[in-house]
Amino acid sequence: MTTTLLWLLVVLLIGAGLAGTVLPMLPGTALVLLGIVLGAWIDDFSHVGAGTLAVVAVLACWPGCWSTSPACSAHSAPAPAGWRCGARRWARSSACSWGWSACSHALAGAAAGEYLARRADAGAHGQALKVGVATWLGIMAGLLAKVVIAFMMIGIFVAALLI
Repeated sequence: MTTTLLWLLVVLLIGAGLAGTVLPMLPGTALVLLGIVLGAWIDDFSHVGAGTLAVVAVLACWPGCWSTSPACSAHSAPAPAGWRCGARRWARSSACSWGWSACSHALAGAAAGEYLARRADAGAHGQALKVGVATWLGIMAGLLAKVVIAFMMIGIFVAALLI
């Protein structure tokens, strides 16, 4: 392979990694890390050395960053967000099992699970909505964190290449 094709592969891996930070089924930061390591190797580690790769690897291994499910990643915080709102166990598990489409299904899953767990209680509708919204906000915060971490990794890589 020529150097140009290898650099194109670096760009494709990093691009797929960025997409994977918000799309389920793609390990976002893992692909970004793979692209960065390949780029460092292509450059014979002359600009991107061990220190830079260590920093990028620590960012890539941040809790939950390798999760392929945005709704269930460790730092996405859907369960802790639901716990803070008083979600019952069924609602928290429903958020993860229904949460593969982070934008709508996690909210619906958590709300439905909470409603089913509390259906006999007065005010179950309001509590279910509160838990669903809290879970959705936790997932959105987690997705934002994954995107920020991926861009930090890319920024460190590009800065090391240019220096």
